[in-house]
Amino acid sequence: MQRSQRASINAHAARPADLAAASARLREIARLDPDRACEALESSRDGLTQAQAKTRLDAYGPNVVARNRPPGIGAELWARARDPLNGLLLVLASAAWILSDVRSAAVIAAMVALSIGLGFVQEHRASSAAAKLAAMVRIQASVKRRDSASADADGFIAAPIEEILPGDIVRLSAGDMIPADLRLLEANDLFVTQAALTGESMPQEKAAHAADTAGEDLLDSKVLCFMGSSVASGYATGLVVNTGQATRFGQLATDIATAGVVTSFERGLRRFAGLMIRFIAVMAPLVFVINGVTKHDWVQALFFAVAVAVGLAPEMLPMIVTMNLSQGAVAMARKRAIVKRLNAIQNLGAMDVLCTDKTGTLTQDKVVLKLHLDVAGAADDEVLTYAYLNSRRQSGLKNLLDLAIQEHVELEDRLSIDAGYAKIDEIPFDFARRRLSVALRTPAGANLLICKGAVEEVMAICVTCRAGKEIAPLDAARIAAINALTARLNGDGFRVVAVATKDLGAQTAKIGVTDEVGLTLQGFVAFLDPPKETAAGALAALAAAGVRVKVLTGDNEIVTRKTCKDVGLAIEGVVSGRELDAMSDQDIAIAAEGANVFVKVTPSQKARIIAAIQSHPHVVGFLGDGINDAPALKRADVGISVDDAVAIAKESADIILLEKSLSILIEGVSEGRRVFANIIKYVQMSASSNFGNMLSVVGASCFLPFLPMAPLQVITNNLLYDLSQTTIPTDRVDAEALAQPHTWDIARTMRFMLCVGPISSIFDVATFVLMLVVFDAGSSPALFQTGWFVESVLTQTLVIHVLRTSKRPFVDSWASGPVILSSLAACGIAIALPYSPAAPALGFLPLPTLYWPIIAGFMAGYTVLATLAKTWFIRRWGT
Repeated sequence: MQRSQRASINAHAARPADLAAASARLREIARLDPDRACEALESSRDGLTQAQAKTRLDAYGPNVVARNRPPGIGAELWARARDPLNGLLLVLASAAWILSDVRSAAVIAAMVALSIGLGFVQEHRASSAAAKLAAMVRIQASVKRRDSASADADGFIAAPIEEILPGDIVRLSAGDMIPADLRLLEANDLFVTQAALTGESMPQEKAAHAADTAGEDLLDSKVLCFMGSSVASGYATGLVVNTGQATRFGQLATDIATAGVVTSFERGLRRFAGLMIRFIAVMAPLVFVINGVTKHDWVQALFFAVAVAVGLAPEMLPMIVTMNLSQGAVAMARKRAIVKRLNAIQNLGAMDVLCTDKTGTLTQDKVVLKLHLDVAGAADDEVLTYAYLNSRRQSGLKNLLDLAIQEHVELEDRLSIDAGYAKIDEIPFDFARRRLSVALRTPAGANLLICKGAVEEVMAICVTCRAGKEIAPLDAARIAAINALTARLNGDGFRVVAVATKDLGAQTAKIGVTDEVGLTLQGFVAFLDPPKETAAGALAALAAAGVRVKVLTGDNEIVTRKTCKDVGLAIEGVVSGRELDAMSDQDIAIAAEGANVFVKVTPSQKARIIAAIQSHPHVVGFLGDGINDAPALKRADVGISVDDAVAIAKESADIILLEKSLSILIEGVSEGRRVFANIIKYVQMSASSNFGNMLSVVGASCFLPFLPMAPLQVITNNLLYDLSQTTIPTDRVDAEALAQPHTWDIARTMRFMLCVGPISSIFDVATFVLMLVVFDAGSSPALFQTGWFVESVLTQTLVIHVLRTSKRPFVDSWASGPVILSSLAACGIAIALPYSPAAPALGFLPLPTLYWPIIAGFMAGYTVLATLAKTWFIRRWGT
């Protein structure tokens, strides 16, 4: 290679700064033959040494795109600080400091620090735990390290995708994720799905010959493969050219990460925060004006308005959400489910429709080859031989059926496959044709095409059939007899695969779909996949939890009906893939409401079904583990895969199960609902309590000649209330709250706030009367403010226990130990403050002895009245 050309390529290799430089590098490498391409990257077909890999890792960094790179501590803290609620509090703290109210500014800052600090600690712990758990399901690539002690016979080791580097030689096979942008060195019947980059769902054929890519879209190049793609079939080796953000997918991921994806859960949180901020925007100025006009001290009125704004802000919301989700992720990990995206926990709890494949979920995922029959239904070893040759010689992903066929290892020696049957070419399986063909040269020198696939699709390309030793036309009578045979087998629970052959004559070149005509039907192989013993109970539990299960399978209707019957899934309606093709999206949405079984569906149809179900609306989960499940996993509200799934399925999923079981999902659903219930507790407590307090503030401001509570007292009150709520994520949840899925309902939250909030104002007014009439606090503002401060903290803390359950508090339902302890701590501090050394700084006075039994009576009355209002609300609007 010329020195100038290598220098040019290595200049790009230094770490491409943008897509243009990375693309130029790919074009240059694509024009070279494989050996010169390796030389250009200072590598070879033998791969890198361990030392070279370490040097390049330091130079290029890990093979990580933007969305996978965890933020640093500074970025995490900044993200929390710029939350709208925390941002508002920081503005108010700054305003208090500017107005020389340093103590109030300090308390507000302490509240913000508490919210940010606790949330950061919890999320950081959860992220660290998630990273450790994610290592259990890490996506790996097969890379050549020529001096590694753990390398296989060909020099390859399994390494995390993050450790793939420019110059590495990687090995690809069906089901693999393409780990980087690479140039193929060798390829055998390689078909790659590039839907993530191009939107094209059909696999693209790739080859290893040098190509002039000038003027060509690189994604169309036959010799290049790109990160984010996956191998549909075939196998290859490739030279890694670009990694990380220098890849096409890395550039795309950077844009996606910058834009962000807002889930329905996050939208609900933002809507609630927005509601409270708008509430503050109205109430704070109103309080300011009222107190300024009535007290004629506009500076003090401004201090008080700032304090009121702080009291109205649900500043603990980000922390409460983070703690709930983090604890949910840890709890799910104990139940053998790894959460890749925290918000997926809530979506799992809100899920009311679960779409799943049949194999491995409803069945045992232990396929056994039971029968090999000719077209008349008689046992036929020749059919098994053809099926074995097809499975053994195809280079695509070996599914369970292929593995079951290949258990007949006795055919390996008898047929002398490696020596006696040379492979000419193959037509990989795809979900439109639903069949796979291989072309072989037999020991006798004949060129033979062997096709294996779905019965209907294989019979459609056959013109004759073999009956014994005779070849007969595949006429209407024989088709009817064959259909009756396969229907009987399906009815007995067998999965039936048809096998057909064709003499290719002198044809020795590559074959294509156009060659799949004029075949001879040889017979069938039939498999059993017994129903899973736990499936019936799991389905019943999901139904009881308000989750409808819909089966989306590529299998036919008869087999699917038999499986559903075996596991007790009542069939409400069946729709086939062929029927879906003729439907509009609106028609599918209507059909999906009634039907719960979809048969002979393609990957794109699965995603289309899920989108249709979501339009009604429903929260949809999808459980899948195959190449064909990736589009559906991405489209669902919560994508669920398993540890032994193909790489593309695990990459697309939000939650990874370490065991493919609906039972684990049931536990996950319960955990998701527990998380959501505890978040809603805080939302309803904050909204109703803050609304009641502000009614009291406005009312008291109108008739009192002094401020009803000093600004610093308002802020201290809010700090104690926040302290009592920090343990809500640990709280127990009523079984009724876990029984059905729930989603955000801001209108319901507002109704709850309007119904329950004013009750606290009733007892606030009673306290005003007590302090003014009984204790003559009109002449002692500090005594009045102290009395209301203590009553406000006690009743706000008490209402936590009233509103945390739909049952009677302290009778039918008790809070968790941490919630009880934090409540007692907040109440104890509030009671002690008037008698503490901090009392003068806070403006408190000791309260009369008679105050305490009267306030105890108020609290008992408040408990009864709030419980009655809550009960009425639940009966009227639901739990």
